[in-house]
Amino acid sequence: MHLTLFAQIQEGTEAARQAVETAQQAVTAPVIPPDTITIWDLLSYGGIGIMLPLAIMSLVVVYITIERILALSKALKSDKDLFARVRDYVHENKIDSALNACASAGTPSARMVEKGLQRIGKPSKEIESAMETVGQLEMLRLERGVGLLSLVAKLAPMFGFIGTIIGVIKIFYDISLTDNISIGVISQGLYQKMVTSASGLIVGIIAFACYFIVQSMLNRLEAKLGGAGLAFMDILQEPLKK
Repeated sequence: MHLTLFAQIQEGTEAARQAVETAQQAVTAPVIPPDTITIWDLLSYGGIGIMLPLAIMSLVVVYITIERILALSKALKSDKDLFARVRDYVHENKIDSALNACASAGTPSARMVEKGLQRIGKPSKEIESAMETVGQLEMLRLERGVGLLSLVAKLAPMFGFIGTIIGVIKIFYDISLTDNISIGVISQGLYQKMVTSASGLIVGIIAFACYFIVQSMLNRLEAKLGGAGLAFMDILQEPLKK
Protein backbone atom coordinates (compact mmCIF):
# COMPACT_ATOMS: atom_id res chain seq x y z
CA MET A 1 0.00 0.00 0.00
CA HIS A 2 2.81 2.37 0.89
CA LEU A 3 4.48 1.57 -2.41
CA THR A 4 1.29 2.32 -4.32
CA LEU A 5 0.84 5.64 -2.58
CA PHE A 6 4.45 6.54 -3.23
CA ALA A 7 4.08 5.70 -6.93
CA GLN A 8 0.97 7.91 -7.23
CA ILE A 9 2.75 10.82 -5.57
CA GLN A 10 5.72 10.39 -7.89
CA GLU A 11 3.45 10.30 -10.95
CA GLY A 12 1.67 13.47 -9.79
CA THR A 13 4.99 15.23 -9.28
CA GLU A 14 6.16 14.20 -12.73
CA ALA A 15 2.90 15.44 -14.33
CA ALA A 16 3.21 18.75 -12.48
CA ARG A 17 6.82 19.13 -13.66
CA GLN A 18 5.79 18.48 -17.29
CA ALA A 19 2.96 20.99 -17.00
CA VAL A 20 5.38 23.65 -15.71
CA GLU A 21 7.82 22.95 -18.56
CA THR A 22 5.00 23.17 -21.11
CA ALA A 23 3.89 26.52 -19.68
CA GLN A 24 7.45 27.85 -19.77
CA GLN A 25 7.84 26.75 -23.38
CA ALA A 26 4.58 28.47 -24.28
CA VAL A 27 5.77 31.70 -22.66
CA THR A 28 9.19 31.63 -24.29
CA ALA A 29 7.95 30.42 -27.69
CA PRO A 30 8.36 33.01 -30.46
CA VAL A 31 5.21 34.82 -31.52
CA ILE A 32 4.19 33.79 -35.02
CA PRO A 33 3.29 36.85 -37.08
CA PRO A 34 -0.11 36.93 -38.78
CA ASP A 35 -0.47 35.89 -42.37
CA THR A 36 0.47 38.48 -44.98
CA ILE A 37 -2.45 40.61 -46.07
CA THR A 38 -3.14 40.26 -49.79
CA ILE A 39 -4.15 43.07 -52.11
CA TRP A 40 -7.64 41.63 -52.41
CA ASP A 41 -7.99 41.66 -48.62
CA LEU A 42 -6.99 45.31 -48.49
CA LEU A 43 -9.43 46.21 -51.26
CA SER A 44 -12.24 44.44 -49.43
CA TYR A 45 -11.47 46.48 -46.31
CA GLY A 46 -12.25 49.71 -48.18
CA GLY A 47 -15.94 48.91 -48.45
CA ILE A 48 -18.00 48.32 -51.58
CA GLY A 49 -19.62 51.77 -51.37
CA ILE A 50 -16.30 53.45 -52.15
CA MET A 51 -14.26 50.77 -53.89
CA LEU A 52 -16.91 49.92 -56.50
CA PRO A 53 -17.06 53.49 -57.91
CA LEU A 54 -13.26 53.62 -57.92
CA ALA A 55 -13.15 50.31 -59.81
CA ILE A 56 -15.63 51.66 -62.37
CA MET A 57 -13.50 54.81 -62.76
CA SER A 58 -10.39 52.72 -63.37
CA LEU A 59 -12.17 50.65 -66.04
CA VAL A 60 -13.39 53.84 -67.75
CA VAL A 61 -9.84 55.21 -67.75
CA VAL A 62 -8.41 52.05 -69.29
CA TYR A 63 -11.10 51.87 -71.98
CA ILE A 64 -10.88 55.54 -73.01
CA THR A 65 -7.08 55.51 -73.03
CA ILE A 66 -6.77 52.43 -75.24
CA GLU A 67 -9.54 53.57 -77.60
CA ARG A 68 -8.15 57.10 -77.98
CA ILE A 69 -4.55 55.93 -78.45
CA LEU A 70 -5.63 53.61 -81.26
CA ALA A 71 -7.69 56.35 -82.93
CA LEU A 72 -4.95 58.98 -82.60
CA SER A 73 -2.26 56.60 -83.82
CA LYS A 74 -4.29 56.08 -86.99
CA ALA A 75 -4.85 59.83 -87.35
CA LEU A 76 -1.14 60.59 -86.93
CA LYS A 77 0.09 58.25 -89.66
CA SER A 78 2.24 59.90 -92.31
CA ASP A 79 0.61 61.65 -95.31
CA LYS A 80 3.75 62.43 -97.32
CA ASP A 81 2.71 60.30 -100.29
CA LEU A 82 -0.76 61.85 -100.23
CA PHE A 83 0.56 65.42 -100.50
CA ALA A 84 2.90 64.42 -103.31
CA ARG A 85 -0.01 62.97 -105.27
CA VAL A 86 -2.27 65.94 -104.50
CA ARG A 87 0.44 68.32 -105.73
CA ASP A 88 0.78 66.40 -109.01
CA TYR A 89 -3.01 66.22 -109.51
CA VAL A 90 -3.50 69.93 -108.78
CA HIS A 91 -0.72 70.91 -111.17
CA GLU A 92 -2.28 68.70 -113.82
CA ASN A 93 -5.73 70.14 -113.02
CA LYS A 94 -7.05 66.70 -112.02
CA ILE A 95 -9.09 67.85 -109.05
CA ASP A 96 -11.34 64.79 -109.05
CA SER A 97 -8.31 62.49 -108.80
CA ALA A 98 -6.98 64.58 -105.90
CA LEU A 99 -10.36 64.34 -104.14
CA ASN A 100 -10.40 60.56 -104.57
CA ALA A 101 -6.88 60.31 -103.16
CA CYS A 102 -7.92 62.27 -100.06
CA ALA A 103 -11.08 60.22 -99.61
CA SER A 104 -9.14 56.95 -99.82
CA ALA A 105 -6.59 58.14 -97.22
CA GLY A 106 -9.28 58.70 -94.57
CA THR A 107 -7.09 60.70 -92.16
CA PRO A 108 -8.07 64.03 -90.52
CA SER A 109 -5.49 65.95 -92.52
CA ALA A 110 -6.71 64.28 -95.73
CA ARG A 111 -10.30 65.31 -94.98
CA MET A 112 -9.12 68.85 -94.31
CA VAL A 113 -7.25 68.97 -97.62
CA GLU A 114 -10.29 67.48 -99.34
CA LYS A 115 -12.36 70.42 -98.12
CA GLY A 116 -9.73 72.78 -99.48
CA LEU A 117 -9.83 71.06 -102.86
CA GLN A 118 -13.59 71.52 -102.95
CA ARG A 119 -13.07 75.28 -102.49
CA ILE A 120 -10.51 75.69 -105.28
CA GLY A 121 -11.31 78.76 -107.38
CA LYS A 122 -12.60 80.74 -104.39
CA PRO A 123 -10.65 83.35 -102.42
CA SER A 124 -7.77 82.09 -100.29
CA LYS A 125 -9.40 83.34 -97.09
CA GLU A 126 -12.50 81.26 -97.77
CA ILE A 127 -10.39 78.18 -98.49
CA GLU A 128 -8.41 78.65 -95.26
CA SER A 129 -11.59 79.22 -93.23
CA ALA A 130 -13.21 76.06 -94.59
CA MET A 131 -10.11 73.99 -93.84
CA GLU A 132 -9.81 75.42 -90.33
CA THR A 133 -13.43 74.51 -89.65
CA VAL A 134 -12.83 70.92 -90.74
CA GLY A 135 -9.69 70.80 -88.62
CA GLN A 136 -11.58 71.98 -85.54
CA LEU A 137 -14.30 69.41 -86.12
CA GLU A 138 -11.70 66.66 -86.43
CA MET A 139 -10.06 67.75 -83.19
CA LEU A 140 -13.39 67.77 -81.38
CA ARG A 141 -14.15 64.28 -82.66
CA LEU A 142 -10.81 62.92 -81.50
CA GLU A 143 -11.00 64.69 -78.13
CA ARG A 144 -14.16 62.74 -77.29
CA GLY A 145 -13.92 61.19 -73.84
CA VAL A 146 -10.58 62.81 -72.99
CA GLY A 147 -12.33 65.15 -70.56
CA LEU A 148 -13.37 62.12 -68.52
CA LEU A 149 -9.71 61.26 -67.94
CA SER A 150 -9.13 64.70 -66.46
CA LEU A 151 -12.30 64.41 -64.39
CA VAL A 152 -11.31 61.03 -62.93
CA ALA A 153 -7.80 62.32 -62.18
CA LYS A 154 -9.36 65.05 -60.02
CA LEU A 155 -12.35 63.15 -58.66
CA ALA A 156 -10.83 59.80 -57.65
CA PRO A 157 -8.51 61.15 -54.88
CA MET A 158 -11.33 63.22 -53.38
CA PHE A 159 -13.62 60.19 -53.50
CA GLY A 160 -11.03 58.15 -51.64
CA PHE A 161 -10.63 60.86 -48.99
CA ILE A 162 -14.39 60.88 -48.47
CA GLY A 163 -14.30 57.16 -47.77
CA THR A 164 -11.54 57.66 -45.21
CA ILE A 165 -13.36 60.51 -43.48
CA ILE A 166 -16.55 58.44 -43.26
CA GLY A 167 -14.57 55.57 -41.76
CA VAL A 168 -12.91 57.82 -39.16
CA ILE A 169 -16.28 59.29 -38.19
CA LYS A 170 -17.62 55.76 -37.68
CA ILE A 171 -14.61 54.82 -35.54
CA PHE A 172 -15.08 57.79 -33.20
CA TYR A 173 -18.80 57.13 -33.05
CA ASP A 174 -18.12 53.56 -31.94
CA ILE A 175 -15.66 54.85 -29.33
CA SER A 176 -18.34 57.15 -27.92
CA LEU A 177 -20.63 54.17 -27.36
CA THR A 178 -18.18 52.17 -25.21
CA ASP A 179 -15.84 52.76 -22.30
CA ASN A 180 -13.46 50.02 -23.42
CA ILE A 181 -11.14 51.76 -25.88
CA SER A 182 -8.74 49.38 -27.60
CA ILE A 183 -5.77 50.74 -29.52
CA GLY A 184 -5.80 47.62 -31.64
CA VAL A 185 -9.39 48.18 -32.70
CA ILE A 186 -8.75 51.84 -33.48
CA SER A 187 -5.58 51.18 -35.48
CA GLN A 188 -7.26 48.35 -37.39
CA GLY A 189 -10.16 50.57 -38.34
CA LEU A 190 -7.85 53.38 -39.39
CA TYR A 191 -5.64 51.30 -41.69
CA GLN A 192 -8.67 49.68 -43.22
CA LYS A 193 -10.22 53.04 -44.04
CA MET A 194 -6.93 54.46 -45.33
CA VAL A 195 -7.23 51.88 -48.11
CA THR A 196 -9.82 54.10 -49.79
CA SER A 197 -7.42 57.07 -49.81
CA ALA A 198 -4.61 54.97 -51.27
CA SER A 199 -6.92 53.50 -53.91
CA GLY A 200 -8.25 56.91 -54.86
CA LEU A 201 -4.74 58.31 -55.22
CA ILE A 202 -3.62 55.36 -57.36
CA VAL A 203 -6.61 55.68 -59.69
CA GLY A 204 -6.10 59.45 -59.89
CA ILE A 205 -2.40 59.11 -60.73
CA ILE A 206 -3.10 56.55 -63.45
CA ALA A 207 -5.87 58.73 -64.89
CA PHE A 208 -3.59 61.78 -64.93
CA ALA A 209 -0.80 59.85 -66.65
CA CYS A 210 -3.24 58.55 -69.28
CA TYR A 211 -4.64 62.05 -69.77
CA PHE A 212 -1.13 63.43 -70.30
CA ILE A 213 -0.32 60.75 -72.91
CA VAL A 214 -3.55 61.28 -74.85
CA GLN A 215 -3.28 65.07 -74.64
CA SER A 216 0.28 64.93 -75.99
CA MET A 217 -0.95 62.96 -78.98
CA LEU A 218 -3.74 65.50 -79.52
CA ASN A 219 -1.21 68.33 -79.48
CA ARG A 220 0.84 66.51 -82.12
CA LEU A 221 -2.27 66.05 -84.24
CA GLU A 222 -3.19 69.72 -83.94
CA ALA A 223 0.29 70.70 -85.10
CA LYS A 224 0.02 68.22 -87.98
CA LEU A 225 -3.31 69.66 -89.13
CA GLY A 226 -1.86 73.16 -89.05
CA GLY A 227 1.11 72.03 -91.11
CA ALA A 228 -1.18 70.25 -93.59
CA GLY A 229 -3.19 73.42 -94.11
CA LEU A 230 -0.08 75.47 -94.81
CA ALA A 231 1.30 72.80 -97.14
CA PHE A 232 -1.93 72.73 -99.15
CA MET A 233 -2.04 76.53 -99.46
CA ASP A 234 1.55 76.41 -100.72
CA ILE A 235 0.48 73.84 -103.33
CA LEU A 236 -2.24 76.20 -104.54
CA GLN A 237 0.25 79.05 -104.80
CA GLU A 238 2.90 77.08 -106.69
CA PRO A 239 1.27 77.39 -110.14
CA LEU A 240 1.04 81.14 -109.61
CA LYS A 241 4.77 81.33 -109.02
CA LYS A 242 5.60 79.81 -112.40
